[in-house]
Amino acid sequence: MSEEDRTRAMRSPGDGRPLPGRNDGGARSGGAPAHRIPSAQQVPPTAKQAPPANLPAEPVSDAPRAGSSRVYGRQRSGGSPIKPFKPKSEPTPSDPSGPSGPKPPRRRIKGRTILTIVAAVVALLLVAGVGMFFWIDSRLTGIPGVLNDYTGRPADTPGTNWLLVGSDSRKGLSAADRKKLATGRAAGQRTDSMMLLHIPAGSDKPTLVSLPRDSAVTIPGKGRNKLNAAYAIGGPKLLAQTVETVTGVHVDHYMEIGFAGFVDIVDAVGGVEINVRAAVDDPKAGLKLKKGVQTLTGGQALGYVRTRKGGALPDFERTKRQRQFLGAVVKKAASPGVLINPFTSIPLAMSATDAVAVDEDTGAFDMLSLGLAMGDSPVTTVVPFGGNEIAGGGSAVKWDKEKALALFNALKEDKPVPQNIIDAG
Repeated sequence: MSEEDRTRAMRSPGDGRPLPGRNDGGARSGGAPAHRIPSAQQVPPTAKQAPPANLPAEPVSDAPRAGSSRVYGRQRSGGSPIKPFKPKSEPTPSDPSGPSGPKPPRRRIKGRTILTIVAAVVALLLVAGVGMFFWIDSRLTGIPGVLNDYTGRPADTPGTNWLLVGSDSRKGLSAADRKKLATGRAAGQRTDSMMLLHIPAGSDKPTLVSLPRDSAVTIPGKGRNKLNAAYAIGGPKLLAQTVETVTGVHVDHYMEIGFAGFVDIVDAVGGVEINVRAAVDDPKAGLKLKKGVQTLTGGQALGYVRTRKGGALPDFERTKRQRQFLGAVVKKAASPGVLINPFTSIPLAMSATDAVAVDEDTGAFDMLSLGLAMGDSPVTTVVPFGGNEIAGGGSAVKWDKEKALALFNALKEDKPVPQNIIDAG
């Protein structure tokens, strides 16, 4: 190789291309260039050569080199290392995120929302309660003139006094009902039970006093007779006047209920639980009961308070059963399970308003007060009596004047009844 060729090879680029303006290999202008790759002997040790095209590319390592960082699998010089990109894993059942991203968090019910709901429910109950109150008030049957003033009427006293009367009226009972309930076909209307309820003005418990129907009393303008004769002669008005006269207690409210209403009320509350102290078998009352606690239907309850079977003093035992039953039925009617349930409270309200008759000044609020008093487990007793006398053409119960006076004086003075009288009743 000539000196000129050697010089040209040294000046040409490392890729074997000839210098501009010259033909490789000493070719003359217009001649075909001779492309040659210089041999190793022709390239100085300091020259850099490109790797041959047929050699594999240098593998890329995932580990970052010193002084470099990796971005998506590549390296970049300088900077802090960056974690390689990894695709997001599939959501698991416990993972709230889905294909479209995480679900929005559930909204919690705020305290103000809860108060609003509670206030709305309370308002609805109040509206319903007020509506039912006026509805019941409009359905009450008032008896005019029952508690009219008269000469010598006892003055009003502290507390509230109710005269509660159960009549033997068959009104509303069909022939089949009378046969089933064994009420007979007696015409007219008489009192079957009478009680005086005193609701104190203070915090003492109410007192419920039974007035035996066969009590010997003086009926104003009619002479000596049995107490239930006052009702038969002059109706509710004469009965109330007679009770006020013989007891000295001012009566504030009057309520009476007949046989048919009695049965309807018991059935409306789903029966009444009674502890029958002794077995009863009385065909005249249509009643046959075993001893012990049991739930009585309306027909059974009616027979239970009417029967004269059992005990040395049948009328005395009868008054006990009447007080026992009245307390049980009122408690059942005032229970939350009955009042809150419209399927029982509405039929009860309809049955009660159809069944009872009250004085013209008694309204729904007074009836509510009566129910609360009866549900407060009142003290129960009977007018003390001793011996018999002839009145009204037959044997009548004679009251113990001294003890009876102490009982009625306690009611007039709004004081608790003496314990010895309670124990006797």
